[in-house]
Amino acid sequence: MHAWRAPRAFDGHRFLPGGATVLVEGDRIVGVEPAGVAVPHDCPVAAYDGTLLPGLVDAHVHLVSDGSVGALERVGEQDDDAIDAQVARSLAAQAAAGVTTVRDLGDRGYRTLPFRDAPGPGQPRVVAAGPPLTTPGGHCHYLGGEAATDDELRSAVREHADRGVDVVKVMAGGGFLTPGSDMVGAQYAVEAMRLVVETAHALGLPVLAHAHSTVAIEVALAAGVDGIEHFTGITAGGAVLTDDLLDRTAAAGTVVDPTMGNDRSVLVALLTAPPPAVVEIMARVGLDVEGFFAQRYVDAGRMRDHGVRVVPGVDAGAGPMKAHGNAWRAVLDLVTAGWPLAEALAAGTSGASEVCGLAAETGALRPGLAADLLVVEGDLAVDATALGRPAGVLLRGERLSA
Repeated sequence: MHAWRAPRAFDGHRFLPGGATVLVEGDRIVGVEPAGVAVPHDCPVAAYDGTLLPGLVDAHVHLVSDGSVGALERVGEQDDDAIDAQVARSLAAQAAAGVTTVRDLGDRGYRTLPFRDAPGPGQPRVVAAGPPLTTPGGHCHYLGGEAATDDELRSAVREHADRGVDVVKVMAGGGFLTPGSDMVGAQYAVEAMRLVVETAHALGLPVLAHAHSTVAIEVALAAGVDGIEHFTGITAGGAVLTDDLLDRTAAAGTVVDPTMGNDRSVLVALLTAPPPAVVEIMARVGLDVEGFFAQRYVDAGRMRDHGVRVVPGVDAGAGPMKAHGNAWRAVLDLVTAGWPLAEALAAGTSGASEVCGLAAETGALRPGLAADLLVVEGDLAVDATALGRPAGVLLRGERLSA
């Protein structure tokens, strides 16, 4: 048995007065005590002058991509060895930033599943969707999940289930990384989306829908998906999320991941010289880059006000602003949007873990759960940016090497 100790702590739900000493045996937490508790003389203690909390969860990543311009698109041309090497690098970057669980929502060839099933030392836990379902030539078609007819959609869902995925991802609308895809309308009709949902649910799998446009969001809601990624509200006249839409999303219990967590220093460069494909899409739907990101903060606050359940994910690997390891930024973006810090931290730890189906495994400082721990420098309750300064990471009881 060994222990990690800090004078300040957040247990996945609330800040703990007096900090915490977390006792670990093997890969499990066996005790959570105040920071000042005496431990057995033969129990080594890693003591930190910072804040101890559960490892972060990034609910939306693409491990196959390094986030450089065009990287996700290039995956369609890479062999398995190249893809696997990038997945390993992505996971290492996540771990170094204190992310102990990731939900991969779009790979190629199911290459993330071996990393889920046989994790290496210090590797974050993986929840895997495999290739996303999309229309022929639709968003992320280069990842290999094209399906158009009812029979093709049924077959694709069943194949995903046979391969052992944890969740089915479907592209309800177009995306910024696929020029020419429909950013205002929907890729699938409600009936086709409902077929995906019913087939997946019958096989015990939840369904998440990629949806930027209001039309695609409406199709996803009508089809009964479990979660909606991005939830931007793009229309021909700009980004619009009405109060009624937010109320209906909350009433349906649909989980929303607004995929924030953008590196603002990279955003400055993007505003100076945005990629041509992004400029073209923004112009087509009447958006400007700076206004688009400002609206995302407003809407994330409105989601909370309307009772929408939100889980922070980054879409890590999708572009230069979305580096692997940016999960802390996604949590802080909720704070910027008006969320109390404790609520934002809970959303990025215990809340995200629950949404990923892992509440009985990780996401909180609680005996019996995996010893997935993060220590950050300073007093997180006073300085939220401390979340981006990891001082120590424990993954399933193994300390991450510096």
